[in-house]
Amino acid sequence: MDSFITMNEVSQSFNGEDVLTSINLEINEGEIYGLLGPSGSGKTTLVKTIVGTLKPSSGTVYVQDVEMPSLKKLQDIGYMAQADALYSELTAKENLAFFAKLYGIPRHSISNRIDEVLSQVDLLESKNKLADKFSGGMKRRLSLAIALLHKPKILILDEPTVGIDPILRNKVWNHFYEMKQQGISIIITTHVMDEAEKCDQLALLRDGKIMASGSPSKLKKQTNTSSIEQSFLYYGGVQT
Repeated sequence: MDSFITMNEVSQSFNGEDVLTSINLEINEGEIYGLLGPSGSGKTTLVKTIVGTLKPSSGTVYVQDVEMPSLKKLQDIGYMAQADALYSELTAKENLAFFAKLYGIPRHSISNRIDEVLSQVDLLESKNKLADKFSGGMKRRLSLAIALLHKPKILILDEPTVGIDPILRNKVWNHFYEMKQQGISIIITTHVMDEAEKCDQLALLRDGKIMASGSPSKLKKQTNTSSIEQSFLYYGGVQT
């Protein structure tokens, strides 16, 4: 597999406070890479640094051999932030049409593409509903649809399934697997242990540092544990 994303000794600090420390990561083409850690562990800062909305205090980030930040590479990245960036006074369809124009999607393809992504997140019947009237879970799903809109080669999702019911969450994950088969690299931040088990590779974060990384099976084998939760506690110094 080809490395799509490489982070070399990346550190990030704000006002003298270290948020990330010496992060080294390689994320390959066509894999689901999970960043697992509690709130405040640095997950969101890490993905923002990959996307390029934050420049590293030190170290380098490369996306397909292009150093980030890079406006050019943003076209290849679908990013779903932890906070929903929606226009509440617009309908779901209008929100997607706005972003479709930003992404440069051909005008004749926009309508069909909007219906495709709304169907993927089970919002097609609500496409003419104002975003302001959406529940929290529906807003998350609309944000995911926006991230999928331009068929990115790399999908970066910060807590994508928060507020989504279990049945739809399973449907969303099945779509992730389909995209993986198409060679799309997916990075997901989560604190949900069963989602971590579904990833091909994991990095366990705490206090801005990677405690361990590898496949879920490898991490469990290394710690002689039966779950990722137990492995996380082991690497965090809490014996189970």
